[in-house]
This record gives sequence, C-alpha cells and structure tokens, in this order.
Amino acid sequence: MLRIPFVLLLSCVLFCAFGQGRQKKKIILPDVLHEASGLCYIGPDSMWWLNDSGNTAELFLTDNRGRLKYRLPLPGAANRDWESLAADDKGNLYVGDFGNNGNRRMGLCIYIFNPASRRLDSIRFQYPDQHAFPPPPEQCNFDMEGFFWYADTLHLFSKNRLQQGNYFSKHYTLPANPGQYTAALRDSILLKKRVVTGAAISSDGKSVALLSYWFKPLLGIIPLTRTSIYLFQGFPETDFLKGAVKRYRVPHCIAPTQYESIDFITPDQVWVGSEKTVFFRQQARRRKL
Repeated sequence: MLRIPFVLLLSCVLFCAFGQGRQKKKIILPDVLHEASGLCYIGPDSMWWLNDSGNTAELFLTDNRGRLKYRLPLPGAANRDWESLAADDKGNLYVGDFGNNGNRRMGLCIYIFNPASRRLDSIRFQYPDQHAFPPPPEQCNFDMEGFFWYADTLHLFSKNRLQQGNYFSKHYTLPANPGQYTAALRDSILLKKRVVTGAAISSDGKSVALLSYWFKPLLGIIPLTRTSIYLFQGFPETDFLKGAVKRYRVPHCIAPTQYESIDFITPDQVWVGSEKTVFFRQQARRRKL
C-alpha cells in the first residue's frame, strides 16, 4: 500500500527536476520590447535586446525565459533607427544605428558602449558604392539590419528591398574602433526572395547565420511570410559567404511575423526574435541547426 504513493512521489520529483532543467523553445518577451530588433546572447541566463526606430536609447536585459532583469539607458546616444546588436570579447556592446529603409540616410552610426564603465563611443561611416540618395529602386541595397563582431572587425550584411530589389545582400566590414570610416565592400550573395534582417557568428567562429524573410500578399489579400536561416560553414578565413550554405526554415503561419534578430546559443543552436504584430506578441524562438 505504501509503494504506490512513494513511486508517484518519486515520479513527480523527477518530472519537476527534468522539466525545470529543460529550456523553453519559445518565450514571450516583455511588453517594453514590442519592437525587438536586435539580440545579443551573453550567457545561459542573460540576453541583451534593443528596440528599433522611434523608441528610447536603451538596452534591455532578460533571462532565458523572457523576464526583464534590467534596463540600461545609453546617455548621449539617440535611437534614430537602431536595428542590430553585437558584443566583443572585452565586454563592449555595439549598437547598430544604421537603419536606412529609404536609402536616403547619410549619418550612419554604430555606438560602442561598455556597461561596466558606462563609456560611450561611436563609429561613423559611409558605403563606398552608394552615390545617390536614394538610388533607383532596383539598387536600393543600403539598408542594414544585421551585423556581428569578429576578431576586432565588424561584419555588416545589407538588407535589400522586398519586391522591388534584386535580393542581393552585401557583406561590408568596418574596424571595431571609434572613428570615421568608409566601409569596405567584401562580397555579396543572392538570396532568392529573401532579405536579411539579422546576422550572427558562433563562438568558435566556424558558423555564420543570416536571418531572412520574405513577404507577399497571397491573392492580393492574405499576408504571407516566410522566414529562413542561412547557415554558412567551411569558409576560408573571413570570407563567410564563400562557405557551404544550408537553409533552415523558422516556424511560421499565414499571419505575418517579423523575425528581426538572431544570435547563437551554441554552434548548433540559435535564438531568433520577432517584433509584436497584430496577430502575435513579441517573442523569441530557439532553433536547432
């Protein structure tokens, strides 16, 4: 008679232990991150986020269950159009204030902020191949929503224009130091019917992920979105786009979802984050690659 309750109790304990240890595949982000556009994974329980244009100049730290831990203002910075977030190996965070959907912008900026010292610097830059503001619609390839830090260099991947563009993403580089620069154009890649909204590199430097999406009204009425992760591996040095590439789908449905941020958890897992839409709350999903 006493064995049954004991077995049930043991089962409950084991279930709770394993259940609490398992990490969620999807989390809901705090209401304040309604336009989550940049993500930087720092550790098992620390994820930095930012909102894009029209929001306050501050960063948000959550745990891996989506709970807000800390808000970090950046005194002296302005959120003209923040789009991406990166970190180096010295504790600095890089805030990409380079959103340029209209391809008219000249004052492109990346803030360098150290949370420990609260020191703020900036990188001001321009593209070597943009000569018209804006260029013709088919050449509007100077929007930017994804970048990462690697070996003292910032690697940027441009966002082409949906429907009117040619679906090429350009790879630019910048020194990860304060100053005024002209970015170096390294390479480009055609991602058919996809535009890049995020970029990340694994901690071992062997995998690069580009987050992308496509949007089209189905039958002219129903909004349809498709989100993909392009994974590059086996590349020579930092010629990331010359590596072998695989494409992974991110779960989606007919209702539009704007996935705009990505970062590696481990070399074979990433978090992808999306903004709030009419149909969905702001959220992040874990995806195995």
